[in-house]
Amino acid sequence: MTDDSSAPPRLPLVPRFLDQGYRDDQVRARREWVEQTTGASLPLVGACGIPTEEMRGNIENPIGTIQMPLAVAGPLVVHGEHADGTFYVPFATTEGALVRSYERGMVLLSRAGGVTTRVLVDENVVCPTFLFGDVAEAAAFVRELPSHLDALRAEAESTTRHGKLLRVEARPSGRSVIVTFHYFTADAQGMNMIVKATEKAARWLVEHTVARGYRTFSGMSSEKRASGYLLEGVKGKTVVAGARIPAALLQAYMRISPRDMVALWHDVVIGHLQANAVGFNAHYANGLTAMFIALGQDVANVANAAVGITDYELTPDGDLYASVTLPSLTVATVGGGTGLGTSRECLSMIGCVGAGHARKLAEIVAASLLAGELSMAGAIGSGEFVDAHETYGRNRPTSTP
Repeated sequence: MTDDSSAPPRLPLVPRFLDQGYRDDQVRARREWVEQTTGASLPLVGACGIPTEEMRGNIENPIGTIQMPLAVAGPLVVHGEHADGTFYVPFATTEGALVRSYERGMVLLSRAGGVTTRVLVDENVVCPTFLFGDVAEAAAFVRELPSHLDALRAEAESTTRHGKLLRVEARPSGRSVIVTFHYFTADAQGMNMIVKATEKAARWLVEHTVARGYRTFSGMSSEKRASGYLLEGVKGKTVVAGARIPAALLQAYMRISPRDMVALWHDVVIGHLQANAVGFNAHYANGLTAMFIALGQDVANVANAAVGITDYELTPDGDLYASVTLPSLTVATVGGGTGLGTSRECLSMIGCVGAGHARKLAEIVAASLLAGELSMAGAIGSGEFVDAHETYGRNRPTSTP
């Protein structure tokens, strides 16, 4: 008799016919199999607020949809080159006190005259590694690469109607070279689009230069992970947002003076330096995640989008100038999940549905993050941070004070 006690346990396999298909009946059969196999009951998942056929290309093995609380914060007055007006911004979150905090900052900024926003850079990158026999070959490749730009642009852009290759940059390391391909991706996040374009260009380089091969991803692009490279403004949109806040308004809304706010900022910068943090901000990730979920963005891009710098300055007349700089904000208004169900509805709330609106969305997001930064700093500086969470979050209040 064979002792098979060490063999892995046999697990129920998803029936082959459940591995594919987006029709209602196929999604229902898959969900029923999950219920039978796990013992879970999934009536709300099965309510399915998105037509199942529309999920194709966004998810595999669908069984339904999930629900999250959705809130609105505002008014937020924005003076941008693309977003100009008063906005009410959607947030999807389960963190109590978050929306109230952002709204408090938005009202303060609006009463102060609004937020000035600008998009300075708009591009995305792919950074493949090219392989060579020795450092001499690698150096020769680096020197001749600029002469191939026109050919690379033709190869890359033959794969896409919207992506445009802007430039290439070489970074040698021993006998390998990382080449950064910089693209304009219009209103899409565009990563899949530009990876396909880069593959075509990389194959051309292997065929026409001394390069012996390539690996599509070097890791330098910092897609969905934080790095110092993002501070250069290489992934998505570089956006700045700033506002002058009179001392009296800051005291009325945040119960802190501009001088104390700047002192708090100074102390927290020291903590960031001690932690070896990349960038400086209070909680960009909070607002980004809630807005990304509501607006159908690729939520994992919060990892790179949250790398940025918040700054507080005391003006000569004693007011506060507050600003945020987001070097690599990745947002889109076409593609991905932006056209699905509630995502499209939430984009419509801020006038950002479809082509021509990605930079507008970037400016609204930046202004919203400035509001959140001010509110959190005010809560910490005034000693109200814990009480705010007790009131609006942790204890599930039955009424709003």
